[in-house]
Amino acid sequence: MANSISEALRETARRYADAPAVRFPDRQVSFAALDRQSESIAAYLLGLGINRGDRIALYCPNSDAFAAIYTGILKAGAVVVPLNLLQTPNELAFVTQDAGVRGLFYHPLFAQQVVAFTAQLPSLEFKVVIAAEGESPNLMEILATAAPVAVEVAIEADDPAAILYTSGTTGRPKGAVLSHRNLLSNTRSVASVLEMRPGVETLLLVLPMFHAFAATVGMLTPLLHGFSFVPVPRFDPQLVTDWVEATGATIFLGVPSMYGVLSRLPDEQVARWRSVRFGVAGGAAMPVELIGRFEQRFGFPILEGDGPTECSPVTCVNPLNGVRKPGSVGLEVLDVEIRILDEAGNPLPIGEIGEICVRGPNVMKGYWNLPKETAETFSGDWLRTGDLGYKDEDGYIFMVDRVKDMVIVNGMNVYPRMIEEVLYRHPAVLEAAVVGEPNESHGEIPVAHLVLKEGAAPDSAALRNFCREHLAQYQMPRKFFFRDALPKNATGKILKRELRKLGELERGIDSRQDSE
Repeated sequence: MANSISEALRETARRYADAPAVRFPDRQVSFAALDRQSESIAAYLLGLGINRGDRIALYCPNSDAFAAIYTGILKAGAVVVPLNLLQTPNELAFVTQDAGVRGLFYHPLFAQQVVAFTAQLPSLEFKVVIAAEGESPNLMEILATAAPVAVEVAIEADDPAAILYTSGTTGRPKGAVLSHRNLLSNTRSVASVLEMRPGVETLLLVLPMFHAFAATVGMLTPLLHGFSFVPVPRFDPQLVTDWVEATGATIFLGVPSMYGVLSRLPDEQVARWRSVRFGVAGGAAMPVELIGRFEQRFGFPILEGDGPTECSPVTCVNPLNGVRKPGSVGLEVLDVEIRILDEAGNPLPIGEIGEICVRGPNVMKGYWNLPKETAETFSGDWLRTGDLGYKDEDGYIFMVDRVKDMVIVNGMNVYPRMIEEVLYRHPAVLEAAVVGEPNESHGEIPVAHLVLKEGAAPDSAALRNFCREHLAQYQMPRKFFFRDALPKNATGKILKRELRKLGELERGIDSRQDSE
């Protein structure tokens, strides 16, 4: 069994040399070719004096170049730091400074942002532009001087492979350090539970590859287990449909908001998805109503799973050929243990809500240069995920909410996801997010932010009556805000912190108006 991603990729390339590793509608890249490209990139880095453990940033949209550079950095014994394509130059400067990156590979689409954030980066020693003629050094030049033999760098299983920065829902982003062992273990777990077939599957990947879910499930699992993936550069329902049909994709990877958009495709477009065997959903809770609506139209199952970046990231998923429980994120994957613990770190009984905690070879080494925060995240050898949930009698995990998103009304715990599930069942609601708002009388109150379906009219009274039929009085949303759109991150996850900020601003305006 391979001890590093580099070793595993070489083994896969020998076994499936001529098979497609990366597919596009009009071309493909074989395992052997991708392996050679990554060797050339590793040789280039070593020639620049890059040492084992040095950090190299990667700022690139979904592409075969992303995969070649990512694995080339690892073959050089270095650590890849994927950059979020939606972050501002100041945010990128913080991440790259914090990681102490020595080099950067970037796509020319982002040249302006690169100029802005690298001006603040004294440790940067080189920049390589991807796929841009006339600029040097560029990736084409590196690949044209291919290394004749494999680059051999001693890499241990526990060496860092990637530093993935969390979204920073509170305070500064933290870099989760994932080792070769972490990522190898998680790809084995994913390939096993999803019964992915070497040489047969084609996974369509439109989630951004800098994200943990996309990188592990969508890129590394295919590359290390002998089947292909299709890197779609952006999420557009028509483009995705075209690429599904052109490549014969058998697996689709998405987040709930993507499934919501796709569920509104016309029938003639839905028919073009006939090659897909199943979809996988992660990154955020998926409303039960949406799962049912999508499966009925598309005719294939959606397997909902979960896991934080710190766990490489997959910890649980509903089985492909087993019982799928609506509203559940499934069972523990191979080699991963999940417990529900109370605040003191004690296990809770079946059905009781507590914090979801994880143990296994997939769990991160820690946060980059943050020993205090790392220690606070663990209870013994159990990683505290910050998610609230429970296990049922069959071992299925049900996520209730984030610990920080829980709303406490008159001392009673209110879980926004439970309210959102009710709101999604209302025929006028397209998207829903519930957050807490401070209140002098009740401590906090639930507030709902909604996007309505086309043609639907805002009607707070009707929504309130609908909620009253399904929720206890203390769970009832006290306010309804109707939005044109909800703020989301790069993977389509609703950003509740932005809704809280918006609520604070609106409350401030209201209070100033009251005082005038």
